[in-house]
Amino acid sequence: MWRSIASNALTLFIVALVALAGVIAWGKREYTAQGPLEQAVCLRVPSGSTMRRVSQNLADMGAVSSAQIFRIGADYTDKSQELKAGSFLVEEGASMAEIIDQITRGGASTCGTEVVYRIGVNRAEVQVRELDPATGSYIETAEFDPLAEGDEALTPPEEYTKVRAEADTRYRVLVAEGTTVWRVVESLKAADFLTGSIEADEMPAEGMLAPDSYEVRSGSDVDDLIARMEEAQQQRIEMVWAERVEGLPFDTPEEMLIMASIIEKETGLPEERRQVASVFENRLKRGMRLQTDPTVIYGVTNGVGVLGRGLRQSELQSDSPYNTYVIEGMPPGPIANPGIEAMRAAVNPDETPYIFFVADGTGGHAFAETLVEHNANVAKWREIEAQQRANE
Repeated sequence: MWRSIASNALTLFIVALVALAGVIAWGKREYTAQGPLEQAVCLRVPSGSTMRRVSQNLADMGAVSSAQIFRIGADYTDKSQELKAGSFLVEEGASMAEIIDQITRGGASTCGTEVVYRIGVNRAEVQVRELDPATGSYIETAEFDPLAEGDEALTPPEEYTKVRAEADTRYRVLVAEGTTVWRVVESLKAADFLTGSIEADEMPAEGMLAPDSYEVRSGSDVDDLIARMEEAQQQRIEMVWAERVEGLPFDTPEEMLIMASIIEKETGLPEERRQVASVFENRLKRGMRLQTDPTVIYGVTNGVGVLGRGLRQSELQSDSPYNTYVIEGMPPGPIANPGIEAMRAAVNPDETPYIFFVADGTGGHAFAETLVEHNANVAKWREIEAQQRANE
């Protein structure tokens, strides 16, 4: 009898072990298998969250088949205590293992709310936008001008005030090509998510702030951001200078930066940069003056603000070191912060016979080899200007 009982108990124990092994194997498959999520979602993990709360949120969102298996998997892989705060884009079909790795790895948030601070040539703009997980595109929820003054000055919209109070809001500073150092610095002074200040005697050299996108955290020091921009620009200068072709009409990286800044201000079309570079470099090689308005404008404004009017004859005839209608060669320094493609155009221009160009009414330019051709192009442009004024 006792043997029978022992035999039955052993049988039951074996069956239980087999069943347990089956459950474990099933759990492992569930943990690593493709998840049930049919459309990407944004998972927000507030500071102080627990794995239990996150697992239940994921189950409620339909991102995991079992909150319990999710937690067991986190415990088994020793990641339960490594949960990071942030907003995470959980892709369609993501497995529990992939989600665990994502929310414990840390780093920048991959979805949620983003504040984009755009610094353009003439103005700055703050955008609040939210990532739509389903489409992967951002939806703008608010926009305002942080530098507006007088009657145009606005209290930041409620949407901005709200996201500023959220710890997982991401911040990005975008600096456009062709900005001046003054424009960048003045714009950053108005960025209330940055700390610190920039003194007048600490202003970076013109041309030395790399146009780019910079991710920052709320409370980041503005001096640290400026240092990142300067370091990035210096690295670009060194890299591009090493790529230069033979026969350029300048000898130093500093002169290359000056030429790149002129190219940047003269055309907004990427496909024209090397043609514009060829015109200015052909002129230098022939001993001709550059005769470019943007350098004269910089001499008038010193890179501060926008001229807002046409150049006067007195300014075109002035003895300013930036008046390339009067001086020989290049001005003494850059007139803006050029992007890397303008630098590349400066060190590798197209091979053309052109020494003239003028706007053609399409946003681009008409190039010419002779003064006769150029005068004809200028006449066409004057006609276009007259027609535009008549239609205003």
